[in-house]
Amino acid sequence: MCGIAGFYHKEKDYRERSEYYRSLLTAMHEALWHRGPDDEGIYLSKHCGLAHSRLSIIDIAGGHQPMIRNRNGRTCAIVYNGELYNTRELREMLQKMGCQFTTTSDTEVILTGVMELGIEFVKKMNGIFAFALWDTKEQKLYLFRDPMGVKPLFYTWCGEELIFASELKGIFAHPLPKPEVDREGWNEIFGIGPARSGGCGIFKGVHEVLPGEYLLCTREGCRSGKYWELQSHPHTDSYEKTVETVSQLVYEAVARQMVSDVPICTFLSGGVDSSLVSSICASELKKQGKQLTTYSFDFVDNAKNFKKNDFQPSQDRPYVEKMVEYLGSEHHFLECNNEQQIAMLTDSVKAHDLPAMADVDSSMLYFCSKVAKNHKVTLTGECADEIFGGYPWFHKKEMLESETFPWTMDLTPRKQLLSEEFLDFLNMDEYVKAAYHKSIAEVPKCPEDTAEEARRREISYLNMKWFMQTLLNRMDRTSMYWGLEARVPVADVKIVQYVWNVPWEMKAKDGVVKNLLRQAGRGKLPDEVLFRRKSPYPKTYDPKYETLLKNMFREMLSDAQAPVLRFLDKQKLQSFMEQSSDYGKPWYGQLMAGPQMLAYLFQINEWMKQYQI
Repeated sequence: MCGIAGFYHKEKDYRERSEYYRSLLTAMHEALWHRGPDDEGIYLSKHCGLAHSRLSIIDIAGGHQPMIRNRNGRTCAIVYNGELYNTRELREMLQKMGCQFTTTSDTEVILTGVMELGIEFVKKMNGIFAFALWDTKEQKLYLFRDPMGVKPLFYTWCGEELIFASELKGIFAHPLPKPEVDREGWNEIFGIGPARSGGCGIFKGVHEVLPGEYLLCTREGCRSGKYWELQSHPHTDSYEKTVETVSQLVYEAVARQMVSDVPICTFLSGGVDSSLVSSICASELKKQGKQLTTYSFDFVDNAKNFKKNDFQPSQDRPYVEKMVEYLGSEHHFLECNNEQQIAMLTDSVKAHDLPAMADVDSSMLYFCSKVAKNHKVTLTGECADEIFGGYPWFHKKEMLESETFPWTMDLTPRKQLLSEEFLDFLNMDEYVKAAYHKSIAEVPKCPEDTAEEARRREISYLNMKWFMQTLLNRMDRTSMYWGLEARVPVADVKIVQYVWNVPWEMKAKDGVVKNLLRQAGRGKLPDEVLFRRKSPYPKTYDPKYETLLKNMFREMLSDAQAPVLRFLDKQKLQSFMEQSSDYGKPWYGQLMAGPQMLAYLFQINEWMKQYQI
């Protein structure tokens, strides 16, 4: 797992000012150093420059990048961020075609494969990745991103110069792009955030390569293309066959993603998703005579302060303890206190280059910092709810039928602290409505669907293209900020494509949430865990946290130069802070309620200061 960056210009000769442009590449990879603190490298040719910061996971000795290969009079260079899980199979295929390899790294397999087969090779890749490949002979630059969008890749144009990087900070390490925000960007922050519209980089003129797509730049111009997309068709397998297939696909995905030349661990919440991933990992490691290491996350004194609600029906620890006993894992209970969580709010902005998921994000950032002290690779249960239908909006009639994003059904909480002048400028309702309908229009239809099934397909699509992207983004930034690689086997492309067409009556058979996944996990987990009611990522219920948060927020308000103040109504703010917070009515997802609104506004302010917006 790594950080990549670079630039391209079809006319400019970078070699004429080689020292200067090498210094720019160095600055860009240094901005991404946290993603790959083990190694670094730059490459500069006439029209293209590439930079790389490496986190060494596979072929530690031989995987240096940028990697350059010559074949049949053609020279190509690559910088790559990610992991290719079917490396062995693809290497064997290429060897049969006459290709030779000097390393065991997946980077060399990708470079060789694209040189031989072009885009068709990327279609065969199973993994999480973002890479840039420069072809010196044909003067072509390719930017590719994995089908699920696990790995990030941003780009912008400055005149005719393309500048790209794994993270926004890598782009702004180059002197040409300027961090400006227009009406679209502010609507993303206040109306959509912490989610982002697909391809949107928030800053004016900054974009992100979409999942399953590529950018191809040549002397003739630049164009985007798709190499993968969801396919809709009737599901013909029986229920029994479907359960069997899902069970096999999940097991294979987890086993495949355990490939590593360094020790791996798992995040274990005691829910069905992380427990199933951990169970398969433990089973595979036992075959090698090894013990799995697991980590769970909670907050100091949460047992005393926990408040049961529809979104969070139970605490994790009793289920974690049961799973640790079942797995025989070496387990670490990690806890975060109020001060640590608040302190990480600013670091979270630095990690994302954007306001993020408030304390839901800052706490994960803290936990990842602790895991990274002992491990470089972890597997998580992320994305199962999006793929198998675990969230309330898949089940509650009013949420299922809402003609907007079901995780933000009411924009009122987002507006309640903003000034009337700023609200008029945003026209937030129309912006969000347009974003929603654009996504609905993109859903791959299946003519055989009933009206109800078609709507569930729409909800599934929204979840994968929006909510899942937000959580994948969160996981990438909070883990890679510390040089920790987080893998998400449930988001394997084979699982996603298969389950996409499974009818709802199979996914939630007998009215049981995610029953398809639960049945597929039989024999791998204790029934108590296998059929535990969904409980999301934990958050603190300590009233002292809100007190500390409000004190920090008041301090921010006392600064007349605080940039976010120009958007806020001080009277509305005062009233909001005097009333008791409602923890049970989130304004985004399941976890972001009253206190998280203050934390989110604080993050916006920190972001504006960092980028002088």
